[in-house]
Amino acid sequence: MHVTVRLFASLAHFSPGGLPGTPFGVDLPEFTTIQGLIAHLHMPGEETKVLFVNGLIRDLDWVLQPDDVVGIFPPIGGG
Repeated sequence: MHVTVRLFASLAHFSPGGLPGTPFGVDLPEFTTIQGLIAHLHMPGEETKVLFVNGLIRDLDWVLQPDDVVGIFPPIGGG
């Protein structure tokens, strides 16, 4: 199954082009969760915080569907 991924802020270096928010395609087995996608991309789980699928916030155990668009943000500090 094919999904589109967008990685933001410090996670961008895990994407092929290394630019924040630039979409790229990933082919995954059926029934892959967001957690599985993160593992597929070799991203440390503690570096991921906010997860969107098709514009809606989802949990790590959310099962992805073909043609989903996944956005992943790191924890963001500020003050």
